[in-house]
Amino acid sequence: MSMFGDSLDKAVQKAFTRPIPKSAGAQMRYLVRQFKGTKAVAQLLRVSQRTVERYVKDQIRKPRPDLAARLEREVKARWQPRIREKAKQNAAATGGIVIDTRARLGYTAPIGTTDQDRIRHLTVALPPHHAARLFDAQARGVGDEDLRKIAAEALKEVYFQDDGRRAGSLEEVRFTDLQHLDFDL
Repeated sequence: MSMFGDSLDKAVQKAFTRPIPKSAGAQMRYLVRQFKGTKAVAQLLRVSQRTVERYVKDQIRKPRPDLAARLEREVKARWQPRIREKAKQNAAATGGIVIDTRARLGYTAPIGTTDQDRIRHLTVALPPHHAARLFDAQARGVGDEDLRKIAAEALKEVYFQDDGRRAGSLEEVRFTDLQHLDFDL
């Protein structure tokens, strides 16, 4: 499960102006239009081409739970691409992104200073350049671990160092034992 990637996707999906199609048939028809055929959709959803055709014609109405989840996830991933891009560009240019997390956060600091890691609940507004780094990394397809490092660097700069006003000797922030993570634009 990609916790950071999924959270970024959910933040962008809040910008949608219309809800995704509700019924399985409508979702399947949307995917068939996007992929210009039933064969590609069948491969994507790991079902037969005939099954896709039956959903398109509303001969099957209720998918099994695992197929329903895959279907909804694939539709959400492709729904309103222009609005999705506009939301990302706005966050990266002017709006920034808010991270709300409950995790164990610790840091590497010089000897003689406190570097005790502990569970913290933080809600921090990250400036646009951090949002841009997160979305760029996600678009490149980096893993959750790399997204975690980018978020940790952003928290180090914005929260722990207060944009250079304190903790200048702080070297690294560790972001572990993630209990909750939510992004908002």
